[in-house]
Amino acid sequence: QVQLVESGGGSVQAGGSLRLSCAASGLPRTRSYYAMGWFRQTPGKEREGVASIYTGGDSYDDSVKGRFTISQDNANNMLFLQINTLKPEDPAMYYCAAGPWRYGYSVLDQRQYNYWGQGTQVTVSS
Repeated sequence: QVQLVESGGGSVQAGGSLRLSCAASGLPRTRSYYAMGWFRQTPGKEREGVASIYTGGDSYDDSVKGRFTISQDNANNMLFLQINTLKPEDPAMYYCAAGPWRYGYSVLDQRQYNYWGQGTQVTVSS
């Protein structure tokens, strides 16, 4: 049974930094054909992909390029999202996702992913 558990959310001042973590369990040991990603969602809006990592590279939404960095520690089944220079549009519920590669979908499309965490909230403090 696949389980993804996010942590690291919190309240950050505009311009600040935060590191989100996702602990994965139950995924196949060999995941060369898997993609993992981070999505975010605010009330009333559709969930949007912000970053993905997969064999051969990573991808970012234009809105976060140069500020967000996705990384993983395969040995410990961890996925990370480093958020720098937090902007007013960044606060949201952030979700970790994983799934086998599906041709026809962007890695930033939620339809690419089978498994989802419960989310961790990022807010901006005044």
